[in-house]
Amino acid sequence: MIKVLLADDQALVRAGFKALLDAQPDMTVVAEAADGAEAIRLAGEHRPDVVLMDIRMPGTDGLTATRQMPPGPHIIILTTFELDEYVFEALRGGASGFLVKDTEPAELIQAVRVVAAGEALLSPSVTRRLIAEYASRAKEPVAADGLDQLTEREREVLALVGTGMTNDEIAAKLFMSPATAKTHVSRTMMKLHARDRAQLVVIAYESGLVKPGWL
Repeated sequence: MIKVLLADDQALVRAGFKALLDAQPDMTVVAEAADGAEAIRLAGEHRPDVVLMDIRMPGTDGLTATRQMPPGPHIIILTTFELDEYVFEALRGGASGFLVKDTEPAELIQAVRVVAAGEALLSPSVTRRLIAEYASRAKEPVAADGLDQLTEREREVLALVGTGMTNDEIAAKLFMSPATAKTHVSRTMMKLHARDRAQLVVIAYESGLVKPGWL
């Protein structure tokens, strides 16, 4: 059973998400929060697998709450605008991806399952566009901790992850098996202390391995 925490200052929005998710046989909403501070506290108490986090809330907002969230839950940022200026910061802070609030119910359910399984919501092209847009504003590439520990092959894999490629696509590009590609991705995550693929994408851009406009 996938345990979900809802964090949104609008009770009506929370009620709608709760009804949708609780109707799924493999999901249950374990807690609801009206602001970021409450979300952090409830996450510590209930240990959810996934947090649906509204990015704009009074008091402690979703960006701050994402940065301060205890280890464990995967965070999906909920935003009204696809190119919200805070979304890239949330990805940098540990979020696994984002959804616009008016997304289709089936997409929301699938997103919760994908993130609960340890994957990142990086397939929508808008996510990659957003990362490229905000990464391009960086004045100088930032050296990521552990980047010098990567092998040449792992650097290649990191760059391809940064362009949004799946393990299967990386395998085809580098003429290796999907299992080998997955191993390289896992080792790269471990060496860079990345929470998931979303953070690998951020690191790939900020370190200069991937240049904005390559997508």
